[in-house]
Amino acid sequence: MFRSTTSIFFFCRVLTLAVCCDWLTHYSHLRNSSMVLIEVMGGPLTNQTSPVEFPYNLYKRMMNRQVKSQLLFIRDSMTQIYDLYRYNDMSPAAWDSVKTTDFLESIHRQIRELDECVKPTRKSPNKLQLRHYYNNLKNQTLLGGSKDGWEIVRKETKKHLTRLDRLGNLVLAASRGRSTASHKH
Repeated sequence: MFRSTTSIFFFCRVLTLAVCCDWLTHYSHLRNSSMVLIEVMGGPLTNQTSPVEFPYNLYKRMMNRQVKSQLLFIRDSMTQIYDLYRYNDMSPAAWDSVKTTDFLESIHRQIRELDECVKPTRKSPNKLQLRHYYNNLKNQTLLGGSKDGWEIVRKETKKHLTRLDRLGNLVLAASRGRSTASHKH
């Protein structure tokens, strides 16, 4: 009996992160909302390439990390995306203002819910790399405040959301796998 109780307690502690994480319960809806809104808030995505190299290696490394690190990375990435749009003049972009606001609200809601999954004060080991990338993106595409620059940012944001979606699916699969494993004991 003691061993069974200990096992249940152990699995509950391990699962607290994944099961109690409200973001996971709304993940699919929020992800879909953000992905649709980034596309429909403006016209067709630009064919122009970004002057800043996309951080594929950073995403690749995150695919093999623990769930907690992945959640931190997703949260920090969402925060960088939100700040990029929130603290810069988007008026040259001439995007649909309601859809743009809805996009930002969707991203912000994910940040709030991810903050419940991981301690907001806990620093991600990749936070500095993310900040550096997004500062470069901002400085090299939005410096003149042009419509073309914003369209490049929107295209890059879609790439990030797609990569974050893959990472989120890994987290979701891991939480389901742990949940299934705990029910077997």
